[in-house]
Amino acid sequence: MSSTSNFRQAMREVKGQALVGPNVIANALPYLGGGLVLTAVGIYGGLGVIQSNPELFFPTFWVALIAEIILFFVVRNVAEKGNNSLALPMGAMYSLLSGYTLTALIFTALRTSGVGIQGIGIAALGCGVTFVVARNMGSNLSDEDGMALTKTVQLGLIALVVVLIGQLVFSLFGVYTPSWLEIAISGLGVFLFAGAAVVDFYILPRVYRDDQYLSAALSMYLTYINLFVFILRLLIALNRRD
Repeated sequence: MSSTSNFRQAMREVKGQALVGPNVIANALPYLGGGLVLTAVGIYGGLGVIQSNPELFFPTFWVALIAEIILFFVVRNVAEKGNNSLALPMGAMYSLLSGYTLTALIFTALRTSGVGIQGIGIAALGCGVTFVVARNMGSNLSDEDGMALTKTVQLGLIALVVVLIGQLVFSLFGVYTPSWLEIAISGLGVFLFAGAAVVDFYILPRVYRDDQYLSAALSMYLTYINLFVFILRLLIALNRRD
């Protein structure tokens, strides 16, 4: 969602503001679709590395993750300046790296009994259904409801980030999340990013002009990739219960 990087500023800009980019979402959709296809290519490549040279995967995973984080901020800044010709190839590389770093989760899903390829398909279908519902809901929100939902999702995402950081820190010390808590965290993530999808359709046309479609595509890409991740995490956690 557009507020991921600067939520408060986006909220100030959108409050009481008419649409500045009524066609920005329509313009962004082909690039969103292209980014998701490239992400799938990155996942396919990552699975190939795991199968052919597994000891090489995790060193390259960390390199890809660091490069992905750096590239995200670069692409965002370039796209917001309207330099689409430069942002497009960098965005394509970001999508490939994002897919590569998702490989570990996909590999875990494929090896988890009861999830497998059908679970991955369910997660992807869930994102598609969310898109359809969110587009209808978000496009028809009043300013009052839109701002209320935006603030609620903001607070929820902050709480989720804190929980995930805590989960990571504990795992580094060998303390792993019990299955019931992983289910709760994953369920919260699904709920929040479904809400973020609705917020996108409300806030993006009020923040970005029609020619800033790559910024809108990046915002939507982050929403749906995270939604996919949390749906898949939830399916894995549900099938790993004691």
